[in-house]
Amino acid sequence: MYRCINDSKKGYQPRINIVKHEKCDLITGSHSILARWRNNFSELLNVHGVNDDRQKERHTAEPLVPELSAFELELAVEKLNSHKSPGTDQIPSELIKAGVKTICYEIHKHIISIWNKKELPEE
Repeated sequence: MYRCINDSKKGYQPRINIVKHEKCDLITGSHSILARWRNNFSELLNVHGVNDDRQKERHTAEPLVPELSAFELELAVEKLNSHKSPGTDQIPSELIKAGVKTICYEIHKHIISIWNKKELPEE
């Protein structure tokens, strides 16, 4: 809609696609422009022989993310928004907050068992 309004105000103005070549020459053909972009990104992204620390695997005796503590879980429960629609489990946040000590203990046991098994249960 905005494009139509602008076109009606200014009249038709064709867009010119121009890209600079590596040697600062201007390229105007659509196939030449696509080829230039392809070459540019292949040079940027296909770098061989560069040592990248992010791609190396790190083998450590400790897990990279520490286990969730019961205290962290209680803090997360306290931050839950009240008077919001429940999630897929249909448990309102007010109910979880009301039984924070008992419920957090059970949830924490469940999370730690999932953490140790390294697989999510179906339910």
